[in-house]
This record gives sequence, C-alpha cells and structure tokens, in this order.
Amino acid sequence: MPAYVINDMEITDPLRFEEYKRLSPPTVAAYGGRFLARGGEVSPLEGGWQPKRLVILEFPSVAQAHAWLNSPEYAPARRLRQLSANSRMVVIDGMLPS
Repeated sequence: MPAYVINDMEITDPLRFEEYKRLSPPTVAAYGGRFLARGGEVSPLEGGWQPKRLVILEFPSVAQAHAWLNSPEYAPARRLRQLSANSRMVVIDGMLPS
C-alpha cells in the first residue's frame, strides 16, 4: 500500500538548504520514493494552516518511508535539513486504487 511523507518546512539557512536539495533526491529514489510536490506555491483553502515550504513524497509503504528516513544514504542530507530548516514531518498510509 502506498505511503505519503508530508513535510512542512521553514527554511532557516537557505545556502545550506540548497545542498540538502541536491543530496536528498537520489536517496528518495533509492528507496522507491518519488516527489509529488516540492516547495511549490501553497494556497490555503480552509483553516489557518500556512506552510512555508511543503514537500510530499510517495513511497511503496510506510516501512519503506521509515527505511529511507533512517538510512545511511539519507543521513548526511537529513543532518543538513535539520541544520537548515525546521520540519514538521508525518507519514500516512495511502489507499489502493479502487
């Protein structure tokens, strides 16, 4: 069953974050993931949610998303993200097509 990682980020160090943007995509792909949205314009529809930078990733499963997040391949990029942005990240089960 697909799984979706949703990351609401506030960039605190734009120069360092550029290096993160270069390093992270190959690690996502290596774990079967792909970017569905990556920092595009956000238009709130209801409520007061105002994400600064929203990223949505799709993985084959929740387990695969966890494997990527905790992988040695992603570790250097993850550290850069933690040093250059404040993240609020979740993973959610997707639905199989009906």
